[in-house]
Amino acid sequence: MVRLPAHAPGLRIGLYGGTFNPAHAGHRHVSLLALKRLQLDRLWWIVTPGNPLKDRGGLAPACERADAARVLARHPRIDITCFEEEIGSAYTVQTLDYLAGRCPAVRFVWIMGADSLASFHRWRGWRRIAETMPIAVIDRPGWTLRAARSPVATALAAGRIDESDAPLLAGLEAPAWTFLHGPRSSLSSTELRRRREPLHGPAVAIGRQATLS
Repeated sequence: MVRLPAHAPGLRIGLYGGTFNPAHAGHRHVSLLALKRLQLDRLWWIVTPGNPLKDRGGLAPACERADAARVLARHPRIDITCFEEEIGSAYTVQTLDYLAGRCPAVRFVWIMGADSLASFHRWRGWRRIAETMPIAVIDRPGWTLRAARSPVATALAAGRIDESDAPLLAGLEAPAWTFLHGPRSSLSSTELRRRREPLHGPAVAIGRQATLS
């Protein structure tokens, strides 16, 4: 049996997927914003084996990245998991199908950055993802307008709720989504790797200035 973080029927749980290569303070910023604005009980960082749309060269095993992320997250309601590797999932749609089947009474919300919404139409099974669980989009510097005008934002316009109603999202039937604005982080795993800054031990990139990945 695949081990998942703590969950129970009725809990409101945010799902935040990524390579976390490396995890950094921007990931934590998004998580705290989602916990507060969506009134979530818990939030899972799902450390993926790799992004099918990106180069996986030199990527450390998922559970090694999860160990580093766990040190950085340091929050009682943020759980770190690499279960995707255990179930052999290569795509988000497979992961969410698995969770919806395994935990049907949990109120999951998929969390993504505005940059991901802008390219969401390229994701495998994006319509199925949108129909599986509600989605919260977190604004990112430089992506606000591109995300709002993206093909998926247009296609799902009828399911968008005002961010003032964000606490209702976890209880809504999909497709439903909201776009959350507010203080934005300028931190990025991609930029950290580009800089090739020295990474000593698992607590990588805590508080470093750079953007989310």
